[in-house]
Amino acid sequence: MARWKELPPGLGERERQLLVQLRRLKDHSGLSLAALAGRTSYSRSSWERYLNGKKPVPRQAVEELARVCAADPTRLLVLHEVALGDRSGRSPDGTDAPDTRGTAGAPAAVDQPGGAEDRSTPEGGGRDARNAGVPEAQADRAAADGEAAGTEAAGTEAVDPEGGGPGRSGRAARVVPLGRGLLVVSLVAAAAFVAGLLTADAWRDARPAMEGASASASGYRRGQTYDCEIRREKGELRAGHSTTREMLLDINSTGFDVVETQCLLREHGVDPQATDGLYDERTKEAVKRFQKERGLVADGIVGPDTWRELRR
Repeated sequence: MARWKELPPGLGERERQLLVQLRRLKDHSGLSLAALAGRTSYSRSSWERYLNGKKPVPRQAVEELARVCAADPTRLLVLHEVALGDRSGRSPDGTDAPDTRGTAGAPAAVDQPGGAEDRSTPEGGGRDARNAGVPEAQADRAAADGEAAGTEAAGTEAVDPEGGGPGRSGRAARVVPLGRGLLVVSLVAAAAFVAGLLTADAWRDARPAMEGASASASGYRRGQTYDCEIRREKGELRAGHSTTREMLLDINSTGFDVVETQCLLREHGVDPQATDGLYDERTKEAVKRFQKERGLVADGIVGPDTWRELRR
């Protein structure tokens, strides 16, 4: 199993939770990044950038990873939506980003399925950049046509193109752009209304899911030493920080699951020299010693078998 790099410090809390869940899902599957690339429409380098926090994870990548790992994508997609909302209000260094809506700047390019890059920037002449603002431009142009039509109809009579003198043919020809403009404006307004409803529903549905997703990590402070309150509940040892029996832990893992592991190791006489929730080399060596004593594979990775022995 590959050792994960530490996530960039500028990531928001929700995006960090999303990446931790995606990493755990990938580790549970036993697939390497190359194997993951072979079963999805994203390249190995793309997965490396996504899972190490170098680039935002596309929604489609979250769905494909859940599909490959036979997992329910609903909770992951909720995390993705909330993380996306957090990222839109933050700059890369973790501070609030200035509002750039209404400026000429284009959004940053993101990886597309198959490893292709989106180069649709104003300088590159991409299709998306060329089409940016088309509905608004059409609406303005249609409104201008409508005003001109109204002015001409009020001041002069239309001329029959057949030479028959005053008639209605010219006036009917002027009414067509106005009707088209009203249609475009109506469509734009309807699209904005639907988008607002969808955004409101996403945030409302995300609240209870996020409360459950962050329950075990809400109070964790990196580098803080935690007390071990060892007790036996329902026939197993617990230190008061986590009740998991399946979470995979290895180098660079952090959180209360790691604190629980360190406390239980110390209770079994194998001192990891810290109870700070950081799975470092000292903790890994302590896990190896414990696994060897219990007749397990001494790989230093905490999994279901190691949890079973720690809870005894």
